[in-house]
Amino acid sequence: MTHTHPRQLLTPAMRGVLDRMVRAGRPPMHALTPEQARAFYEAGANVLDLPPHRMVRVEAIAIPARDGARLAAELVVPHRPPHATPPPVLLYLHGGGFTVGSVRTHAPLCRHLAHLAGCAVLSLDYRLAPEHRFPTAVHDAFDALAWLRGAAPGLGLDPGRIAVGGDSAGGTLAVVTALQARDAGWPLALQLLFYPGCSAWQDTASHRRFGHGFLLEAETIQWFFQHYIDDSQREDWRFAPLLAPDFDHVAPTWIGLAECDPLFDEGILLADALRMAGVAVDLEIYRGVTHEFIKMGRILPEALRAHQDAARALRHAFGDAGA
Repeated sequence: MTHTHPRQLLTPAMRGVLDRMVRAGRPPMHALTPEQARAFYEAGANVLDLPPHRMVRVEAIAIPARDGARLAAELVVPHRPPHATPPPVLLYLHGGGFTVGSVRTHAPLCRHLAHLAGCAVLSLDYRLAPEHRFPTAVHDAFDALAWLRGAAPGLGLDPGRIAVGGDSAGGTLAVVTALQARDAGWPLALQLLFYPGCSAWQDTASHRRFGHGFLLEAETIQWFFQHYIDDSQREDWRFAPLLAPDFDHVAPTWIGLAECDPLFDEGILLADALRMAGVAVDLEIYRGVTHEFIKMGRILPEALRAHQDAARALRHAFGDAGA
């Protein structure tokens, strides 16, 4: 069905969130410097998010990268039954256009997923642009997975049950990491993707339809990418995973998309490409909400449903009872 006004698609609660942002005079991210944007995003990241669940264990970790850098990460482990086997673990890569975001901005989400799925979550502070341009974030994500595979037993985790996941730019990194893991012969239980970016160029119908007034602005997307990557590199599949040579034998995939999101069509195209390659795909579409909705659990029931759906997919992939 064609709607003259795409805003008619929004739920009343989602429309209220956007209206309050306008009334508050929220500056567009592309009007800020990267440093200002990070501080702005950090300050507002958890305003609409759920209170963080209490974890049995929260551990700050430094992960070695290939160039000698040490990457900050946070491991959270939820309550598990007495005498339970070592928990499986989700390597989580936060969103933020490769330019903003951190372990802190996504801590409530990661802890909620850990609580609901009964798994550990290792959240990574991969290095951000413009200080670290493409492909540094790609390398950091893969290096973290390589490290986790070897370190899991010493951390009390199950090295045989590892998943990768992320939202937005972090979803992009998760897809790329899963493809690299396949090429390395490293089995993954699942790739868990919230509205991943997948295309070299932002030219789909959903970018045109939802590029203004739906939280993630077209100008902000280009601002992110100008900081992160040269235009001449955009057709590298590690930036645009839809251009990957093939998706054969990559890990099973759960994808959660927001209907009113510029990235919506890219997510659909990814699901189609994976299915064409014979990969098991579970695609969920959350109607009437925008990009970033999964971090609005205080006010959007769709966010809570997405958390539950993602956790169910993790439990099923990890073979845990109750999935």
